[in-house]
Amino acid sequence: MRAISWVRLPAVLLLAASSIGAAQTPPAPAAPVAVYKSATCGCCGKWNEHMRTAGFNVNSTDLPDVTPVKDKHGVPAGLRSCHTAIVGGYVIEGHVPADVIKKLLRERPAVVGIAVPGMPSGSPGMEGSRVDSYNVMSFDKSGATKVYASR
Repeated sequence: MRAISWVRLPAVLLLAASSIGAAQTPPAPAAPVAVYKSATCGCCGKWNEHMRTAGFNVNSTDLPDVTPVKDKHGVPAGLRSCHTAIVGGYVIEGHVPADVIKKLLRERPAVVGIAVPGMPSGSPGMEGSRVDSYNVMSFDKSGATKVYASR
């Protein structure tokens, strides 16, 4: 066994201590998600659970009418669904998968938000025996839309 020099010992201890500290660093806090939905909408509650399972911190508010929230945040009429969420400065409309939202937050495109129009079978919160393909659409301030992701 080779002896450690007294000169090198403090550096070895410092390196070991920094490795232990790094391993104990807590993960970054989950992005907060403000969800606005109807109290009677079960699929919205399921979408909230999908988001929590994916690591998001969800704060859900029941409203008698979600339309004013959609209007305030510029959600185009053709993209509207049952619930609206705000995360990281973006509007999330409908049953958008958590991994697509994480992609949006990583890429930070110049859009107002993303949406899954309607309530497609198989989308998060709309699970069942049938799985339909659908597009996640992005929209900008002018209301222009384009496909952001496909499922």
